[in-house]
Amino acid sequence: MILINIDYIPGKEFEVLGLVKGAMIQSKHIGKDIGSAFKSIVGGELQAYSEMINESRSIATQRMVKEAESIGADAVINIRYSSSSVMQGAAEVLAYGTAVKFK
Repeated sequence: MILINIDYIPGKEFEVLGLVKGAMIQSKHIGKDIGSAFKSIVGGELQAYSEMINESRSIATQRMVKEAESIGADAVINIRYSSSSVMQGAAEVLAYGTAVKFK
């Protein structure tokens, strides 16, 4: 499966199958949340949140690929990511793109 964030694949002709997406909502446990609150006072990277977002992005991407495979796609082009806070300490990550099949 080719994953790319531009709207074409050099040297490939394809037909568009449609939009595919994957989402993940994840939170960290209260201990990590409290630790991050203290860290935000002095500044610096909030590693627990960075790990949470990276893990969520990976799972959302896997879910998007699974949806693309289920409709017979060879690639997903024009991939984008979106994130939003759903509550303190929890975030949603959405991965989406256009599933295509090579001619």
